[in-house]
Amino acid sequence: MPHIRKIDRKSGQMDARDRLIVALYAQLKAERQTRETLEWVIRNGGLSKDVLEAIAADPVPVVTSDDVASVEKIIALDERRRRKLQNDN
Repeated sequence: MPHIRKIDRKSGQMDARDRLIVALYAQLKAERQTRETLEWVIRNGGLSKDVLEAIAADPVPVVTSDDVASVEKIIALDERRRRKLQNDN
């Protein structure tokens, strides 16, 4: 059975499970960006100890407001789609 996302209508807050999903999504996105940066540095001949240390030490925000807004929009669209399917049946 698929997970049904729950948002408290009064406060607009996601439940703990969905907050975890948002946090994991943001972490994966940050790791992907770091990997893409490293690949770019390697391809463009900028590989040095200092560059590698800078990339490794770069504090990437785990969750940005843009990430949260994007995931909340996806959740809301999914919720509307789910309700529409229920109403159509």
